[in-house]
Amino acid sequence: MITMMKAPRLIAWELTAGCNLSCVHCRGSSTSEVPAGELTTEEAKHFIDEVAEFGKPILILSGGEPLTRPDVFEIARYGTDSGFRVVLATNGTLLTPEIVEKLKAAGVQRVSISLDGANAKTHDEFRGVPGAFERALAGIAVLRAGGLPFQVNTTISKRNLEEVPDTYELAKELGAAAYHVFFLVPTGRGSDSDEVSPAEYERVLNWFYDMQKEAEIQLKATCAPHYFRIMRQRAKKEGIEISVKTHGYEAMTKGCLGGTGFCFVSSVGEVYPCGYLPVLAGNIKEQPFREIWEDAEVFKKLRDPDELKGKCGDCEYKKVCGGCRARAYAATGDYLEEEPYCIYRPRKNDT
Repeated sequence: MITMMKAPRLIAWELTAGCNLSCVHCRGSSTSEVPAGELTTEEAKHFIDEVAEFGKPILILSGGEPLTRPDVFEIARYGTDSGFRVVLATNGTLLTPEIVEKLKAAGVQRVSISLDGANAKTHDEFRGVPGAFERALAGIAVLRAGGLPFQVNTTISKRNLEEVPDTYELAKELGAAAYHVFFLVPTGRGSDSDEVSPAEYERVLNWFYDMQKEAEIQLKATCAPHYFRIMRQRAKKEGIEISVKTHGYEAMTKGCLGGTGFCFVSSVGEVYPCGYLPVLAGNIKEQPFREIWEDAEVFKKLRDPDELKGKCGDCEYKKVCGGCRARAYAATGDYLEEEPYCIYRPRKNDT
């Protein structure tokens, strides 16, 4: 019996690697220079056609800064008309009332704005440009005035760890529909010296669990697969049943989704399990996307929990957590090795 591989539920698409900021933690080391070979408008539409043949994922138009690409509205409209739920990830500094109206006309359903601190000093140091914080807040104001839902994203590192609760409160005050935290992965300009310690990682995720139980807005932890282990440990201890949403923006199915429900497509057509794991699965300029998604060796291995090594391979939570494959790769050069930032000891290893 042949089992049909399900299409990805989420695709993060780097429309362009060009950006108007110079963030210290940038995954793609983006600059104002646009690399040669970025997908043309027609190539972008062809990619959407290929995905639409077997799935209708949430399509995250990202960058760099996607609003520096002139055809972003045309591509977004094409994705919407193809049946995708289209969202946009931006630093917020280029948003104007006119751009918000164009995004709405293109069918963009939500915009994410990154706030990497609760004040201008922290955020601007992250973003590498003075005034970035105030310009992001101005962007949020025009989104709110235009009636386009938005969420606030924060990349957590040593630089802003203690400000996370205040940034969450700020997101609520600003009228965000959601607050998503991303734990720094050391790739691109992101340095492992900025990563929080494993113990702090655990502490913040436990705080996040407490906040989620009483949250006024939707909360989600990304690049934090341990959260799915912590959630189950805490729920069992408290005698409560976990309710897991499996579709939409609030989907909370398992930890690392790279290669299983999610993939990343670069501005030049390269396909990766995620934007932080530089293990190439294929290029949509050279191979049909469906073929890459279904047959690439890296995806096949990531779909098999029994391929995991070290304590991740022994862990009873490996099917819901999986560990961060990008951190394992950054630390060891092997994406199947154990997650280096997890303090949990699997029961199998307990003597």
